Amino acid sequence: MSHVGVPRGTVRKRRSLALLTAGVLTIPALAGCSSDSEETSRGVPQDIAPAARDRVADGSTVNWAVDAMPTTLNAFQADADSATTKITGALLPTLFPMDAAGQPKLNPDYLESAKIIEREPKQVVLYKLNQQAVWSDGREIGAPDFVAQWRALSGKDSAFWTARNAGYERIEKIERGADDLQVRVTFAKPYADWRSLFSPLYPKEITGKPDTFNDGARTALKNTAGPFQLKSVSKAKGTVTLTRSPRWWGDKAKLDTLVFRAVAPKDRTKALADGTVHITDVDATTADRIALALRDGSNGQPLTHGPGADLTPAAALRSWALAHGSDEEQAEIAQAAREKNRKAVAAYGAEQKALRGYAVRKSLEPAYTQLALNGESGPLADDRVRRAVARALDRQELAETVLKPLGLPAKPLGSHLALAGQPGYKDGSGALGDQNTKEAQALLADAGWTQGGAAEKPKDTKAGSEAEKKADKDEAEGKKKDAEGKEGAEDTEDKEGTEKTEAEEKKTDKDEAEDKKKADKDADKDADKDADKDADKDEEKADRAAVGSDDSAASRAEGLYIVGQDDKPGAAPVQAPDASTATHVLAPSRAAAAQSLALLRQASAVSAVSEDGTTAEAASKATTQDKATAQDKQPGGAAGAYAPLGTAAPAPASVKGPLGKDGKTLTLRFVLPSGPGSQSLRGVGERIAAMLEKIGIGTEITKVPDESYFKDHIASGDYDLALYSWPATAYPATDGRPIYAKPEPATDGSLLVEQNYTRVGTDHIDQLFDQAVAELDEKAARELMKQADARIWAAAGSIPLFQRPQLVAVDKKLANVGAFGFATPRYQDIGFTDRQAAGSPADRKK
Repeated sequence: MSHVGVPRGTVRKRRSLALLTAGVLTIPALAGCSSDSEETSRGVPQDIAPAARDRVADGSTVNWAVDAMPTTLNAFQADADSATTKITGALLPTLFPMDAAGQPKLNPDYLESAKIIEREPKQVVLYKLNQQAVWSDGREIGAPDFVAQWRALSGKDSAFWTARNAGYERIEKIERGADDLQVRVTFAKPYADWRSLFSPLYPKEITGKPDTFNDGARTALKNTAGPFQLKSVSKAKGTVTLTRSPRWWGDKAKLDTLVFRAVAPKDRTKALADGTVHITDVDATTADRIALALRDGSNGQPLTHGPGADLTPAAALRSWALAHGSDEEQAEIAQAAREKNRKAVAAYGAEQKALRGYAVRKSLEPAYTQLALNGESGPLADDRVRRAVARALDRQELAETVLKPLGLPAKPLGSHLALAGQPGYKDGSGALGDQNTKEAQALLADAGWTQGGAAEKPKDTKAGSEAEKKADKDEAEGKKKDAEGKEGAEDTEDKEGTEKTEAEEKKTDKDEAEDKKKADKDADKDADKDADKDADKDEEKADRAAVGSDDSAASRAEGLYIVGQDDKPGAAPVQAPDASTATHVLAPSRAAAAQSLALLRQASAVSAVSEDGTTAEAASKATTQDKATAQDKQPGGAAGAYAPLGTAAPAPASVKGPLGKDGKTLTLRFVLPSGPGSQSLRGVGERIAAMLEKIGIGTEITKVPDESYFKDHIASGDYDLALYSWPATAYPATDGRPIYAKPEPATDGSLLVEQNYTRVGTDHIDQLFDQAVAELDEKAARELMKQADARIWAAAGSIPLFQRPQLVAVDKKLANVGAFGFATPRYQDIGFTDRQAAGSPADRKK
């Protein structure tokens, strides 16, 4: 996991969430859903073909596909990934695994009990260990293992290379309880998420010394305590092989061997057909092929899809004629093409036949896709522009685009800190407001972005501004040059920016007065010729549009597409933004800040914080306050998500081309991954771009390689808009804070962003996280998280769209495995329901 601008010591104080990017962006909502009450909707159930253990056969081998070989088996190091999580889950203790509802649940294989026994003067948690729990070398799991892991992860010793530490730094001491099976943990500061600690738990042989912690667990784990033990790691074969542990005291693992095999997403259809894997995550395309295979196997009809399926009878006849014609050269070419097509059809048919042995098990993944808005600089530094983007999105349409074709519930996600079905989930999107094109346009108008703004030149609004000082300096230098006989000085006092000739510079005061008088008369005449003037303006706009079109054509390199610049009939070309004159600011304007106050008041109301009465203002402001209060009560959103009363009416939605301000067009750089597994994500991005185009925001879509998408763009802040995902958590107070923490300036002028790659945050949000993580009353802590979520919505740096689909192709005879949803897998229960089928089909072809 990359941490931008965060010193190592700072990272150690956080519990890092794994960002879902690149290879897992295979399948990536703001029609607002607002509610002031607790969500009662349930999450989508898991789909794992459950079966009682007595119906599952003993023995056999299962191959489970992972994206790549894990670079480490130490889950607390920065380069740990999803493969690390899967493998260590079968090898090491997890004290509180997540259940199907996304709640941590005590694991009786390791614990008899664990609870807070003291709250004052300090929080004390007592763990009572299962007396049968031992490491694979026979040593009892006990307090020494807890102590060693705490010292390694506390952040006090920089020799330990770790990136996941939140909670451990709050521990004051760990000691043996009444006997060896009791571990007493005393906290220096209260910690609500204490259940997140010591999972996975490593043996003291790994965590006791920096050398063994840093390097000893990267490719080997000699001591384990799970239903399986590590047999081998083969980089050449791309496999990590586990075998049933003879020391395991719990339910005996049904499988003899569990192999995690590295298979790239693009190769998984072939791996299934070849029988080299039994279980693999798949994308919608592969899921469709499996569904077609099952359908075709039942109807007995020839395939109507795949290679050659679109060949018409006329084309087939022509191909045959060419292959058997008198022109030998043409016949040879046609025969080669027909032979190639026959082989492709045969191979495709064989694959489809093999795919009939699999089922696609589907649920919603414990992760959500968001639209990230980089608020560090540029137009999105203004929270009005960010809210306009959010209110332009039809999140319901986006959710339906991805989820509805898969037969999954298509509902936009309403929280940053919990998913539907989890305790404490509440739709907080009402703090921002429903989708509303007119309100989005009004917000942009209030921020100064107008239809004619791209043609305007920057205005100096302050007396004594730097621009005016520069103009005065240029004037003085120009006069000096005239005195020395130089030509062509520029008169910076001319309000229209026109250049005067040397003769005009030398005019007498009388001549200048006459010129002014004449100019005033000309202006009066122009006022009587509005039609001519409008025609001139239209011609000037056309000239500018032509220039913009030329710039666009020059910039269309591979991977770059600018919405609104595709030469569609009736669409005016858009000027490319001038990077050299871009404005870089770290905070929104005063008007935006004032507007944010009103929005945060509404966010407070949405998060169930009552505010009875209002503070009396000066009598001169009473009318304005009454109007603002009336606006707060409008249905569909918060005050502050609307432009202030009195804002000029926005341009009609039918007007083509992006808005502008101070001579710059409102164009945002939208970065998307270009890999073959990210088609669905790109489709979502293109729909978002079309929605923004309707309110006058242009988007410059840049497609980049999957492997550099996060590191070189998201983490470094090289984007305006981006789509990526965060995993769900049972501990939002701990895991959510680094994602939404307010960035802090570093000594070198950069920003310390932790994992907040949108660079948008507030002190109030940070305070709510800090309060929640120290609140030992679970109900009170959840209420604080709801308040924090409402304010994250109001800040409009991250717009949750939908929970990601989870599609898993599984051998049809396998039980207790598939789309787990929130739940942690029980590896010891996975196996074949038919003994004769054990090992099929993956043993069919090696």
